[in-house]
Order: sequence, then C-alpha cells, then structure tokens
Amino acid sequence: MLSSPVRFPVPARVASILMALFLALGLLVAPSSTQRADAAVSATTSYQAVRVAAAQKGIRYVYGGASPRTGFDCSGLTKYVFGKVGKRLPRTAQAQYNAAYKISRKSARPGDLVFFGGSRSIYHVGVYAGGGYIWHAPRPGKRVSKVKLWTSAVKFARVR
Repeated sequence: MLSSPVRFPVPARVASILMALFLALGLLVAPSSTQRADAAVSATTSYQAVRVAAAQKGIRYVYGGASPRTGFDCSGLTKYVFGKVGKRLPRTAQAQYNAAYKISRKSARPGDLVFFGGSRSIYHVGVYAGGGYIWHAPRPGKRVSKVKLWTSAVKFARVR
C-alpha cells in the first residue's frame, strides 16, 4: 500500500519570500556562474570542433581549398571546422593566429588551434586533438589526417 505524501500548507507570501531568499543565496554563492557557463560552452565547442575535424579524415589537400567537396588546405580546414560549430575564423593561417586568443601549451585542450612558424610568419595550422596529436591538411599529395606533433616549436591558441 502506497502512502500519500504529507503536505503542509505554506502561505503564498511565505513561499515567495523563501524563493527570493534562495535566489539571492544562489547569486551570493556563485557570482561567477556566467564565467563558468561560458567556459563550459567553450569546452563543448572545442570537442565538437575535434569531431568535425575527424569527420574530414581522408579529404585531399588542395591549395586554397575550404570544403570537403573541393578539398582543404590547412587554414581552409580550420575555417571550415570552426564554421560548423558556429565560430568565425579568417581565411589564412597567419590571420587565424592574429585573431585567436593565445594560450600556453599547458592549458591547451582538444579543439584548440596549433600554429607552426614564428608569430609574424605562421605557415601552418591544425586542430589540436589532445595527447600531442593534431588534425590537419598537410600538403599537396596528402589527405586530412591525425598525426603526432613532430616538433615542440608550436604555438597554441583558442578560438574566441
């Protein structure tokens, strides 16, 4: 036999005061909840970017290419990937580097960008896959692939 829950009548005025107090307490305890929510959205977008990049595996390299139909070059791949997750990037690797938020290697997470070259002469870009791997469109005659980073002379950045 199921027993019905015991209900205590609460006057409407008391209920609304309690609701207001709980809301105020929540704001006091977590004043930076908006920042945390932004970080969570960022992390979600980053992981989505890795999935979109992985889905391009095997697409051929084409200089100036920016779609799975025509093929990709390195910055065309990153522009396409981030466009699919609602982020805008400029077209070239150098312009993407200039537009992205620079981060340390230690704070890099999957979905961040990995740049090759000096800060005034970026010549290649890929999507960080985590664990020292990137998704990239390497060069003519090759296809989009996931490879181990072959040098430590890289710069990491996050798409805003």
